Amino acid sequence: MICLLFPIDASADTGPKPSIVIQFKNMGDELCYGTLLSKDKTTGPYSAWDGSEKDMPDAVYTDMDIWRAFVDYEDADGYYFLQKTFPCSEDKAIEWTYLPPSPFKILLYYPGTNTFISSGIYEKYAFDSYFSVDMNGINIANVTPVLIAEESYSYARELFSLSVRIVVTILLEVCVAFLFGFGRKNLLIWIFSVNTLTQILLNLTLNFTFHEKGSLSFIASYLLLECLVFVIESALYLVLFPKTSSCIIPQWKIILYTFTANAVSFGGGMMIARLIPIIA
Repeated sequence: MICLLFPIDASADTGPKPSIVIQFKNMGDELCYGTLLSKDKTTGPYSAWDGSEKDMPDAVYTDMDIWRAFVDYEDADGYYFLQKTFPCSEDKAIEWTYLPPSPFKILLYYPGTNTFISSGIYEKYAFDSYFSVDMNGINIANVTPVLIAEESYSYARELFSLSVRIVVTILLEVCVAFLFGFGRKNLLIWIFSVNTLTQILLNLTLNFTFHEKGSLSFIASYLLLECLVFVIESALYLVLFPKTSSCIIPQWKIILYTFTANAVSFGGGMMIARLIPIIA
């Protein structure tokens, strides 16, 4: 009754959120701060300074000289500083892991020489977008250099993990087939063929989902797609097994095998991913 009589607003958030990571190669140890400039004045909880004192950061947690230098910077393309900086000379990176701006520009500031170096305009290309900037040959005494960023998402790693997941899944489901007495050559051929088809489609869809939408959508899609795979494989086996085998195979046994095989491959895949993160 109290809740009904005195309601209040509640805000909530879920993660993960899109991210942008910039890695700086061959960066020296000279003190340097970096940020991502935004085309818009705000993104998520970050926004450009509105000129008022109440919008200024807390001096206890912020180097105000560095903050003021970024605030006073005037970008040639009219991009905004969103009051978030990174100690690039320490981390050799900018890791904006919560609602980064896009499109964006990379901006570095060297307090020792009061020098700014900026990049061209870039956009995120995946849920988690990775870029690399080679600082070799960048002379901070020269006010004209432009930072050049290159996409550095590890597609080779994704292809390797995709291949391993497909192979492991098929092997696990074939092993379960022997436990159910489906070890005859003609049945194994169908099991191998059907699993190859469904696992390739499943894993390609999951890889695309993870690339574009992130891990939360990946998990939700994984569960739904596994149910769909179970239905498709059960239907195919119910049609193919009786036509292939000389023995009568109860339908309940085929369905139970399909459910068990998919459960084992799902659980086994999750366990292997924890033990060998590179194939997750």
